[in-house]
Amino acid sequence: ALEQRQVEHALGEAADLFPRPKMIVFCAFAFDPEAAKDIDALKGITALKAQMNTDLLTEDLKKASSKSTTNQSFWLMGQPDVHLSALSDGLWQVEVNGFDYFDTAKGELVSGGKTKIAAWSLDTDYDGRSLFPHQFFFPMAGKDEGWMKLKKDIRAELDEDLLKHFVGTVSLPFEAGANNTVAVKIVDDRGIESLKVMKLTVLEK
Repeated sequence: ALEQRQVEHALGEAADLFPRPKMIVFCAFAFDPEAAKDIDALKGITALKAQMNTDLLTEDLKKASSKSTTNQSFWLMGQPDVHLSALSDGLWQVEVNGFDYFDTAKGELVSGGKTKIAAWSLDTDYDGRSLFPHQFFFPMAGKDEGWMKLKKDIRAELDEDLLKHFVGTVSLPFEAGANNTVAVKIVDDRGIESLKVMKLTVLEK
């Protein structure tokens, strides 16, 4: 995964170039959450994240992809469209509305709706270093998929009424943690990951 120090190193090299580049594209098979956050926060230069197709790691898969997968080698990543709400009882709630990505074939920004989210997770007390999901959702899961499939596979006694809440795009209400920060990570129907970090204090008055 691309790490923070690699982002810092790339920015240092770019600063030494003349004329200064107007755009930097960071390409990786995966992005460390903090590295992704730093890239999104860059000012004064256009910084893009491009996730590399893992098929590139295997010679045979580079030559031919099945119809169920894309033959694109790179995808430009966007950010999840996330709404954070402060509830009246002091709790918080997150709703994921979709995500944006750049379609290189069409040359335009495309909005992926809720129906394109395969999975998403919520860290209700993000420490700025490691993502620890407290809630995990499978919006595209069918009746016997997602948590229900896991329940069957591990033969665990899981509360089915509670599991029904983890197939949508709205989180369960939660308390603010010590770090007062939440992180939402989504995986879309192409397998592309994206992350959004939000401070809970933003909505406080």
